[in-house]
Amino acid sequence: MFFFNKKSSIILSLLLSMGLVIPEKAGASNFRVSPITVSLSSRVSSKVLTVHNDSNETLRFQLHTYAWKQNAKGEMQLDATQDVVAFPGLFALKPGQNRIVRVGTLTPVSSIEKTYRIFIEELPPEAKPNQQQNVVRILTKLGIPIFLQPTKQVVEGGVENIVVSKNQINFQVTNRGNVHFIAQKLRIKGIDESDKSVFDRQRNGWYVLADSSQSYDLKMSQQECSKTRTLVIEVKTTDNKMFTEKREMPKDACSASN
Repeated sequence: MFFFNKKSSIILSLLLSMGLVIPEKAGASNFRVSPITVSLSSRVSSKVLTVHNDSNETLRFQLHTYAWKQNAKGEMQLDATQDVVAFPGLFALKPGQNRIVRVGTLTPVSSIEKTYRIFIEELPPEAKPNQQQNVVRILTKLGIPIFLQPTKQVVEGGVENIVVSKNQINFQVTNRGNVHFIAQKLRIKGIDESDKSVFDRQRNGWYVLADSSQSYDLKMSQQECSKTRTLVIEVKTTDNKMFTEKREMPKDACSASN
């Protein structure tokens, strides 16, 4: 039985909006997959994933592979592909059981990293006689990134298209290299005319694929906007690279109505 309180309802709504879970009628289940990313190359054309059933019931799964790109806003775009294959595509796991899934490709590498995702989707259990239908089940759909890496890898990025208007900062983290990076931490600082800090805020980033950008925004208060003379935007990646951009605050950036 899955009981809801206010907090769990909010979390479930968030997961549903992200497409990470699918509600069904039955009891909750649990599984895990390792590793959580797959890197392929001209030398390594296949790897294995291990799916483990942590629940006390038999779970059923199906697998799908997609080419993964990002649009101009950095949003995920998925298209069915046969560039990457996974076997088996359909299987069941008894409680406590593991299953090896082999992921591979015959697609040649290029000068730019190719990116894919394999989705391991939990299926509803087979119907049983006299099974109760008045409880809620969370069916998980887990996406694992797959990277087909070029022989020579270049990690390079920056902050571009900074726009400040009506007390709001909009900018893009752009990938100028030929492989993905993860913007682990974004830091946005406002500096006044005496070089003192007006505000200093941080947030987590996400994947930025090769030849793609990820959009971000930050809302300032009227007072923060009015006092700020220089903006500093820093992006730290998971491999400890740092991209920094400074920008003078435009004269008409602050909205007097706020």
